[in-house]
Amino acid sequence: MKPLELTRFKQVRTELVRSARGNVLEIGSGTGVNFPFYRHAEKVTAVEPNPLMTKRAVKRMKNTSVPVELYETTAESLPFADNTFDTVIATLVFCTIPDPAKALAEIRRVSKPGAEILFFEHVQMKQPVLRKAQDFLNPLWKRVCDGCNLNRNTLLLIQQSGIEVKSIESFYATLFLSINSVNTKR
Repeated sequence: MKPLELTRFKQVRTELVRSARGNVLEIGSGTGVNFPFYRHAEKVTAVEPNPLMTKRAVKRMKNTSVPVELYETTAESLPFADNTFDTVIATLVFCTIPDPAKALAEIRRVSKPGAEILFFEHVQMKQPVLRKAQDFLNPLWKRVCDGCNLNRNTLLLIQQSGIEVKSIESFYATLFLSINSVNTKR
């Protein structure tokens, strides 16, 4: 993914992350690749279950313009109070979350009513031949790519969770989506 990260993905991440405001929760922060792009957040709370990734993210925390606090935890069990966050960001992480529906429920719980929830994810493709190719490749892909599900229908999962999708921008024949949504809970 590095060639994509150096080109289009960096631009997408930058735009998405720079729009984050207030108290921000980042799901699956990995190595902290998003940290330098925060500009308008008051604070970023980043969760990542992999201790090796968290260790690498600590280095990127030094190049941020906003305070970042890291937690080693899963998206399915967030240790935060209800209605805590103004913005939630998830980039290229929902493919690996073991229980994405539970993670989305947790995101709704810990984000405030009206909170912006921003995703950049690869998803199950609409085109039938490409979708079948994803299905065929997924078992091997999942083993080689640390549990990544190449064919997960993340957009449908978001829509079914009660999170309201406001806009979608697609990249690379709808393989990647930037999804701007809002927590509609009352």
